[in-house]
Formats: sequence, structure tokens, C-alpha cells
Amino acid sequence: MANDTFSKEERAAIRERAKELKEQAKSADAEKDVLEKIAALDEPDRGKAERIHNLVTQHAPTLTPKAWYGMPGYARDGKVLVFFQAAAKFGTRYPTLGFNDNAQLDDGELWPVAFAIQALGAAEEEAIAALVKKAAG
Repeated sequence: MANDTFSKEERAAIRERAKELKEQAKSADAEKDVLEKIAALDEPDRGKAERIHNLVTQHAPTLTPKAWYGMPGYARDGKVLVFFQAAAKFGTRYPTLGFNDNAQLDDGELWPVAFAIQALGAAEEEAIAALVKKAAG
């Protein structure tokens, strides 16, 4: 008689809510993973990654934080769109802000998809915010 307790529509709503809760938990875990990746970085990469994280989450709130190849990434529909690569990750002289092919940065026949980050002042943060907004669509 358990099937008589809820209508077909109510059972569908319960299943949908369970799915929503599962997705919310997965999203919270993903952001926790990204924050842990950032916290594990050495300076100056950590400080830059923290600022990038804040810029992305503020200016593209529809993107979901997601650890990607051990780096902080930000995804739409599960596919990473933008990521931060620490200089120490591959022994380069600067960290990089990169965009994958699903970013909406198209500009003619040639456009940049990765940016070296030497410093993050107000002008750089403004440029990054504009790039992230454009990339997220």
C-alpha cells in the first residue's frame, strides 16, 4: 500500500528533489576539492589562484568549480571552461589562466586562450573579469 501514499506526481517530485540534493552535494564537494587544491599551492601561486577563484565565482556564478588535472577549474555542464595552472605545476616561470574550446572567446580567426599572470593588479583583475564573463556567455 506504500504506492497509495503518494500520487504519481508526488513520487516524481520526490525523485526530482532527491536528484537536486545529490547534485548540490556533488557541487559542494567539487568546490571543496578546488579550494583544497588552491590551499595546497605554494606562494605566489596560491594567492593568485585565490584571486582568480574569487573573480570567476563573482563574475561567472553559473560556472561550477571543479578540480581538473589537479588544477582549479570552472565548468559548465560538467566540462571545464576556464582553469588556473600554477607555475610550479610544470616548472614554468609564471602561472597561467587558460580557457578551453567551449569558452565563448572567439574573435575572428585567431584569439588567445591562455594568459600568463605575472601580477594581479586592478587592471589585470578587470581584464580577467571581462574574459571570464565573455567565456561563460
